[in-house]
This record gives sequence, structure tokens and C-alpha cells, in this order.
Amino acid sequence: MRALLNTLFITTPKAYLSLEGANVLVNKDEEVLGRVPLHNLEQIVTLGYAGASPALMYACVERNISIAFLSTTGKFRARVVGESRGNVVLRKKQYRLSDDEQASCMIARNFITGKVYNQRWVIERTTRDHGLRIDVPKFKEVSLDLFSCLQGIRHIEDLENLRGFEGQAASRYNQLFDDMILQQKKDFFFYGRNRRPPLDNVNAMLSFAYTLLANDMASALEAVGLDAYVGFLHRDRPGRVSLALDMIEELRAIYADRFVLTLINKRIVNGKGFLAKENGAVIMTDDTRKIFINAWQERKQQKIQHPFLGEKISWGLVPYVQALLLARYIRGDLDEYPPFLWK
Repeated sequence: MRALLNTLFITTPKAYLSLEGANVLVNKDEEVLGRVPLHNLEQIVTLGYAGASPALMYACVERNISIAFLSTTGKFRARVVGESRGNVVLRKKQYRLSDDEQASCMIARNFITGKVYNQRWVIERTTRDHGLRIDVPKFKEVSLDLFSCLQGIRHIEDLENLRGFEGQAASRYNQLFDDMILQQKKDFFFYGRNRRPPLDNVNAMLSFAYTLLANDMASALEAVGLDAYVGFLHRDRPGRVSLALDMIEELRAIYADRFVLTLINKRIVNGKGFLAKENGAVIMTDDTRKIFINAWQERKQQKIQHPFLGEKISWGLVPYVQALLLARYIRGDLDEYPPFLWK
């Protein structure tokens, strides 16, 4: 199985990436900051604006290493990927399904089932682990609402209604997110989702986590031969990895949200690690971003048991496994796409 764990993150804004032999060179002001062999890498993520040399991009394309360019605030800018490795039959069927709204809904319905199921699991887990520190009846009420929502999603046959159920569930779940922040309440609070730009410390971390997760998912989809830009729930938009955004829906709560909550509640980050810009946008400092990325990489190494396969894998391989299962469904090897339902 392809190990999507070896990612090189470049957090120095003015770092320029170049090629030396079979190595990535990280340069700044004519000084070499680091040298990493290409054969150790699956992807490169750079947060800055200096860029990468054409020679390096060509070498990465030849080795199926993707390069993702993010802004210093973590906003996705572009990806460099090599020639498609998927067979034409698989992608043509993906395109046909995407053009059929009813068929798209049948697939997207499972993405949203996974999302709401996992949101409910996070709520129930918080109730179990921190019952003395939260309003348990309030949590139980939302949990029951999400359960009812799950029953309704099973019978939806059009995308518009599906988006309505998804929005309703997200609204109820978000009402509890601030209650799940148990430490550092002065610096970390959540009054609702805001982005482009994020306006508080929590939303800044959530946006960054979702960007990293979407990039991992896009790479996984390309690896199994699917087109990351052609989705079923998120419709086509130039430059948007619609299918990757579809598939991270089921992973947002259990992967990204819980990760951010852990950083806050375990005091791995603190309020001093964030800066407010003149336009109100909140960004992480360089040091906090490095802490975030190191913790993200450590999380990807942790072993779990995949709920569908019943096999132990690392968290970092979950996007690849889900992409593989979707490809198998589209090929006709599975009767239905199995969402990641965390237990």
C-alpha cells in the first residue's frame, strides 16, 4: 500500500526550492537551509511565495511527487502533479456519474452520512470523557437531532435536499464546538465558522487543518487514478479539488476538528502564537505553524483499525484507503461506497 506519510513541509516564507542531483534543496538568500532526498518523499507542501525551480518540478512530476503551494496563512494556491496514472475507463465513468445528479446524490449521500455520523461520535465521545465539565443534556439533545438527521439522509435522492440536511447537521454540531474547548477559553473560542479570512484563533487552525487534509485527499485520489477536481457533492469550479472536498467531509470532525481541540485542550498551542492583521484576519505565527505541522505529522503516524477493512493502518493512510474504496465502487467492484464511520 502506498504510504502517504512522507511529506516535506516548507514553512519559511522566503524559501526557494531547487534540485541538486536527486535532492530537494531548500534555499534562502543564497544559503542552503536543508537537503532532502526525493526518494523519501510522497509530496511537498510549501507555505510561502518564493516558489520552486522548473527542474525540481519536472523531477517531482517524473517521480509522482506532488507539490502543493499554500499561502503563508495556509490558503491553497496551486498543485503541481504529474501525468494521470488512472486508466481512462475509470475516469470516464467518474465523469459520467458526476454529470448525473441522481447518481451523484447516491454517492454524496454516503459522504454526508459519514460526516454526520462522525460529528455525532465526537459529541458522544465528549459526553463520555468530560461529562462533569459540559452540559450533558444539551449534548444529548444535539446528538439525538443528528441521529434524526441521519435517518432522513438515507432517503434523499437529490443534491439540494442533501445539502439542506448537511447544513442543518453542521449548524447543530457547531453550536457545541465552543463547549468542547475546555482550556484557554480567553484565547480560544468558537462562535461560528468564518473563513476567507478566518477571524479568530480557532477558525485559523480549522482552516489550516482542512487545507492540509484536502491536499492529502487530493494526492490520494490522483494516486488511485481518480480526478480530484470532479466531484459529486461539490460541483465543478475551475481550480477547486471538488472530489477531495467531497471526501474530507466525513473526516472533518474526527480528524481535523479533534486535532485542533487536542492542540488547545492540551495547551500545545497558546494565544501568543497568533497574530491579527489590519483586515481582521487571524494567522498563526511561524513558530505555532511549525508546532501545528509537527503535531499533524505525528498524528498521521498513529495506528488505528479501519472500520470497514478491519485492518490496522495509520491515520495518514485513511485518505488513500477511502480513495481506493471509491475507485472500487466506481469500477463496480463494490455495491456501495463505504464511508469512514469511526467507532
